[in-house]
Amino acid sequence: MTNSAPSASLDVRAEVIATYAAWDSAFNRADARAVAAAYVSNAKVLPPSHEVISGPVEIENFFAGLFSGGFTDHNLEVIDAGGDEKVVYSTAKWSANGKRADGSRQAAGGIATHVFERQTDGSLKLRLHTFN
Repeated sequence: MTNSAPSASLDVRAEVIATYAAWDSAFNRADARAVAAAYVSNAKVLPPSHEVISGPVEIENFFAGLFSGGFTDHNLEVIDAGGDEKVVYSTAKWSANGKRADGSRQAAGGIATHVFERQTDGSLKLRLHTFN
């Protein structure tokens, strides 16, 4: 009897890494619409401000606000990932650059938690995204 769990978890990790790369790419192009498209229609984003951001319009507006504030150079680095054919979860270290009031660059970063729903085409879309 062979155990397929290790390869399954590696496949999920690889899927999350690819999904993160696409998300980071959209963020770093300052494309709020493309970032919002990475979420299911009833998704929630829970930022450190304690806001509850729901749905595509609010998510797009939230990220557009970050872009207008000068945030760029976003990077997600997987800490852990797992799941099954329906739901995938991951934790990540995130980093980005923002701007201070004087226009100088300021590094930002923290930890993020993501819950993805697998779509009918096999892709992953975010259902829940929280970060500090």
